[in-house]
Amino acid sequence: MRIRTERRERLVPHTIDGETKLVKDEYDVEVPLPPRDWDHIVLTGALAVVAVGLGIVIVWSTSSIGNLLVRTKVSEVVAYAAATGFSLGWIVCMALEWLARYDPAGVRRPRSAGHVFLAADMAAVCVHGWLADTFAVGVIGAVLSGGAKALYTLVLDHQAAPLDARTQQWVAIKRAEVGGRLALGAARRQLTRVESRAAAEEAAIRTAPDTDPDGPDLDEGDAEVVPIKRPVKDAKAAVKDVWDSGFHDEDLIRRLASKALGREISAETVSRYVRALKVGA
Repeated sequence: MRIRTERRERLVPHTIDGETKLVKDEYDVEVPLPPRDWDHIVLTGALAVVAVGLGIVIVWSTSSIGNLLVRTKVSEVVAYAAATGFSLGWIVCMALEWLARYDPAGVRRPRSAGHVFLAADMAAVCVHGWLADTFAVGVIGAVLSGGAKALYTLVLDHQAAPLDARTQQWVAIKRAEVGGRLALGAARRQLTRVESRAAAEEAAIRTAPDTDPDGPDLDEGDAEVVPIKRPVKDAKAAVKDVWDSGFHDEDLIRRLASKALGREISAETVSRYVRALKVGA
């Protein structure tokens, strides 16, 4: 059995002049090593080979397709940037396959899309070889892309753990529940924003200034009331004049006094002045 030595620390009592303190003390411990996990090592090596192969394929395809697109007289930067889309399309689909490896139904769509992108990539590489009078080289480059995709699919199929039908249904139900919670959270945030905007607009409308420069309008029931004609200096004087004219309804007093003053008087101010007038009476 293989072992390794680890340096650890512990607290031990240490006394000087009759005073004891806990101090750190280092010591060595021999720990047995677990056996090598060759399955994991082999899988890691296979993934490394696939990653290296994908890198080579991307460089080759981008170089070939970029050279093909340059023939259209576009900028080389634009041509080679567009060429990366051919390889990145099916590689992104491969990543989606990996994320959906436990869902046989969910993996079909990215796998089918990946085959379409791969076919376009291989066809473009073959066309470049044919136009460059090296059709055989183009075919070999296309086979490299197909081989990298096939190798990745084999590794993915080995890594994906199959689920029985009941477990698969349970996972689908749980995923739907979590997805529903996320969707409801987003919907609530959206409704909160809309309600906040509506409340702000309503508040702005309620506090908007009166468009009538002569002051507030009288209601239809006040048509026969003659507003105060003599000038007033402040709200208190305007309220007192209306009160002395025989009108004791606070809402009516507020409207008539505001009309005479030429600006809006708050209901709270009118109530305060009316209370004072009642006490004086």
